[in-house]
Amino acid sequence: MATITVNGQQRDVSADPDTPLLWALREELGLTGTKFGCGVGACGACTVHLDGEAVRSCQVALSDLGTGKVVTIEALSPAQAKALHPVQQAWIAAQVPQCGYCQPGMIMAVAALLARDPDPTEETIREQITNICRCGTYPRIVAAVRQAAASVRT
Repeated sequence: MATITVNGQQRDVSADPDTPLLWALREELGLTGTKFGCGVGACGACTVHLDGEAVRSCQVALSDLGTGKVVTIEALSPAQAKALHPVQQAWIAAQVPQCGYCQPGMIMAVAALLARDPDPTEETIREQITNICRCGTYPRIVAAVRQAAASVRT
């Protein structure tokens, strides 16, 4: 039994300490917004925030969390905000998703980037956001990141 902090709440999980965070989130806590993609940390569909940094949850064992605080797509925009996160708003405005499967992880990666760098260049966006979109919506992703960045700065 381990206690982890997810979306601002301490939660108990009974999974083995070597279990990837991804599976504890999905299977034990029912937070299915975090997606399984490749299982090797390459695609980014499972991206969550750990202490504000984007991490691939399929590569983080429960035993590696320590006192770290996890935020999933379900809590990117706190309920009391009554509005979507600026990245989510930009995603809708730019009509980024096609199939949508990779989008929660992509949004989490972008939100972490904008928290570090509120005015990234296109080059920085392409370097820093390494998530894979099988539908190939990269031009719309870059446009949405720029739009979200402008929103965050104002």
